[in-house]
Amino acid sequence: MLLLVSGASGVGKSTARRHLRRILDERGVGERYETAELCTLGAVPEVPSIAWRQQQVEVAVQRAVDLEAQGRHLVFAGDPVPVGEALAAPSADRIDIAACLLDLDDRSHVARLTGRGEPAELIPLHRSFAAWLRAHATDPGHATEAVRNDAWREMRWDRWVDRAPGPEWSMTVLDTTDLTPEEVGTALATWCTRATTGDAPVFRAGWFEM
Repeated sequence: MLLLVSGASGVGKSTARRHLRRILDERGVGERYETAELCTLGAVPEVPSIAWRQQQVEVAVQRAVDLEAQGRHLVFAGDPVPVGEALAAPSADRIDIAACLLDLDDRSHVARLTGRGEPAELIPLHRSFAAWLRAHATDPGHATEAVRNDAWREMRWDRWVDRAPGPEWSMTVLDTTDLTPEEVGTALATWCTRATTGDAPVFRAGWFEM
């Protein structure tokens, strides 16, 4: 299974992944999971593009397919990858995909971005993308140009772009506003277990054909 931890820049995906890795190991299930982010899957260009990100998502999907043959799962966390990009990756019809959106309130988001030295002119862009991800979690048809403009031409948008909101479009949303990084990591470890045992929303392979 591909376990996608999504979220806008500044919500704590990379930090949570590090805590998640440790917690999975402490629970004795670490060998079942491999963790990755874009920079671990290949060289990062000097100016990363949307198309490049989507190509690397396909690399992640293919890695998840390979791991599944070994009875293992890929936790893909650390980058602002929407679930729609994972589902539109060419090989995504070969693997189950579960997604967890890390979210937080707008005031806390701005504080985190400011605290890490994000340029002031970029903060509105991150806030807008966070709002889009929030809507995308329940409505596949919401402003799809956010990921389709300048996209990699191999993406299979036909799988979901024209869909109306429905029960088949479902993912986990975790509000991290009042959680410590370790608490987020713990929540994600529990989510990984629930998703891989069928107790959390999962897009099953070929879901779009059902």
